[in-house]
Amino acid sequence: MFGECHAHIIMDGVNYRHAVDMHKNGPDDKIIREHLKAYQERGIVFVRDGGDALGVSARAKELAPEYGIDYRTPIFAIHKEGHYGSIVGKGFATMVEFHKRVLEAKQAGADFIKIMTTGILDFNEHGAITGTPLDGSEVKEMVHIAHEEGMAVMSHTNGDYGVQAAVAAGVDSLEHGNYMNEESLAMLAESDTVWVPTLVTVRNLLGDGRYDDETLKPIIESAEENIRKAFRLGIKTAPGSDAGAYRVLHGKGIRDEVQSFAEILGDQDAAYRWLAEGEAEIKKKFTVTVHW
Repeated sequence: MFGECHAHIIMDGVNYRHAVDMHKNGPDDKIIREHLKAYQERGIVFVRDGGDALGVSARAKELAPEYGIDYRTPIFAIHKEGHYGSIVGKGFATMVEFHKRVLEAKQAGADFIKIMTTGILDFNEHGAITGTPLDGSEVKEMVHIAHEEGMAVMSHTNGDYGVQAAVAAGVDSLEHGNYMNEESLAMLAESDTVWVPTLVTVRNLLGDGRYDDETLKPIIESAEENIRKAFRLGIKTAPGSDAGAYRVLHGKGIRDEVQSFAEILGDQDAAYRWLAEGEAEIKKKFTVTVHW
């Protein structure tokens, strides 16, 4: 069984605000255990979290061994103030402050650093990403600082500019990566960055009514075409569902994600081999024993 290479245990796949409220007075062990059990029951023994600002993933890491799970977390994600990211982490205004956040995460037991370099999909305009992406020079310095501290970098990134800046900076994994063009894909193929597409964050919305299906279909089709191109180019790609996001349930989300790859490529065995190689790269890279 595949591991889950992108999850948020603070979320429940149903209602983000309610899920977060349940931990506002401190991590709720009962809820965390329910999510960990969902992974255990499906034979999932590896989970890489994307972090949160309330210490929930840190507590999950402490409890996970009871469930036979290798749980890795950045503790919290780091975003530039005024840009997307407060939903899962803590902010910074200057590079000196960014470095302090890296040290804070490291002191708290982070296995790696997660950065936020762009916004998210804008469902009101196909091909658009919310907000303004961080400048490439900023991303390069952020990655350099984290690497100098011996930490791998997980990067929340969408759009061509964001992807190219992140890959050029040497991020160790690229999360989401929506709306990549040929140049972005070529850069990924030539890099050591592992792509974690989180396909089901959009695919699982079909028929839900939150967004019109005609809005979702072009996004899904674009992602499917890039998966096929990535496979042909040999881009390192790993399975992560963004479990905890709306309609992406813990335990079930990664099964939906892996099945999506098989359907898109039309060859289950080839898809599984490809993803297994990518997951192995994630496990190797995202540990504090890595040195650059």
